Amino acid sequence: MNALVIAALAFGLMMALIVLRTPIAVAMIVSGLAGTTAISGWSTALATLKQGPFERATSYTLVVIPLFVLMGYLASQSGLSRSLFQAANVWLGHFRGGLAMATVVGCAGFGAICGSSLATSATMAAVALPEMKRYRYAGTLSTGSVAAGGTLGIMIPPSIIFVLYGIMTEQSIGKLLLAGVIPGIVETVLFCLAIAIETAVYPALGAPGPRASVRERLVAVIEVWEVLVLFLIVIGGLYAGLATPVESAAFGVVGALFFGVVKRTLTWHGLLDALDQTVRTTAMIFLIIIGADLFGYFMALSQLPLAMASWLIHLHVGALGVLWIILILYLILGCVMDELAIILLTVPIFFPVVTQLGFDPIWFGVIIVVTVQIGLVSPPVGLNVFVIAGMARDVPMPKIFRGIMPFLAAMIVLLVLLTIWPDLALILPRHMK
Repeated sequence: MNALVIAALAFGLMMALIVLRTPIAVAMIVSGLAGTTAISGWSTALATLKQGPFERATSYTLVVIPLFVLMGYLASQSGLSRSLFQAANVWLGHFRGGLAMATVVGCAGFGAICGSSLATSATMAAVALPEMKRYRYAGTLSTGSVAAGGTLGIMIPPSIIFVLYGIMTEQSIGKLLLAGVIPGIVETVLFCLAIAIETAVYPALGAPGPRASVRERLVAVIEVWEVLVLFLIVIGGLYAGLATPVESAAFGVVGALFFGVVKRTLTWHGLLDALDQTVRTTAMIFLIIIGADLFGYFMALSQLPLAMASWLIHLHVGALGVLWIILILYLILGCVMDELAIILLTVPIFFPVVTQLGFDPIWFGVIIVVTVQIGLVSPPVGLNVFVIAGMARDVPMPKIFRGIMPFLAAMIVLLVLLTIWPDLALILPRHMK
């Protein structure tokens, strides 16, 4: 049987397993081993299974993942997510839709110390949804702001997605993390503008709250200074060339632990819970990485990525046309798959295409993250929306998707801005020492 036909059948098998709710990592492992066996026999498949997972799991570069995950969980257990939301609310709560804006800004702040979209959504939902319900915010606006704001967790560094992309494409992880800073800030502003416009047209969606005094605003900023310090430790060290990504992540963990202990907001139970959650999350991520490696080896064996690259390049639609075809595929996959699986599965196929077309690999990493963000909140199966639906059971799923629409428009605006003006993502990496 032709290798490309085997590749197509194996990909179909993987998608069928995912539809049957098989864990994505298991689906990739089964499909990859089955495809490798069909092309090269059991001996090759077993040799791959024997060597590949060990080599990947013992990679020093991957140490950055559990460190960033632990930093996020320590910050969450220390109550920083609630402090971020309250501080943002003090500054923005008096605007129409101010609580929703505060939610988005709180998500951005928490994203600066947590590299996961789903974790950011779940953490901020627990804090923000009850408050917005108390102020009688419409369910569409409250759930939409949390679901969309949570996606900032994979854009604003530290971001696990950028780390994995850097490892897979052999690009500088430090430059990739820095590349997400300005787009992340712009996206936060665009989300707040979307809320302002929507509540200006429909004032009943979110009533303004009381205006805080200057003193209350200053106190609120002081309450969250630890987040700024942690962000500067991680990103400042990378930008100045004083630390590697692994070292910056380690400093971030020490800083989060130190602040939690000094402020007495991190309990012994909270510390153990953070460690437990870190082990569970890291094990899940590493299993997905191993699955993607095994499936990626099979893809390379079948030469499907080369055939796909050749087909896309010869479509005669121009470089931008090929780029938008790739982005549309990412949007579709984002509706049905976890962001980690999407990156690990597709980058080996599409990265050779974009580099041959002359696109900057750092810029393309940011573009991928934006499209994955859009997929995570897009109907019919946006994963972030499902997380929020599980926590806001009084809001029907169609209403949540309706509330997402203004934020989807803001993400598309950011995507267009990045396409027109790549320096939005590249200006900081270009000046990195």
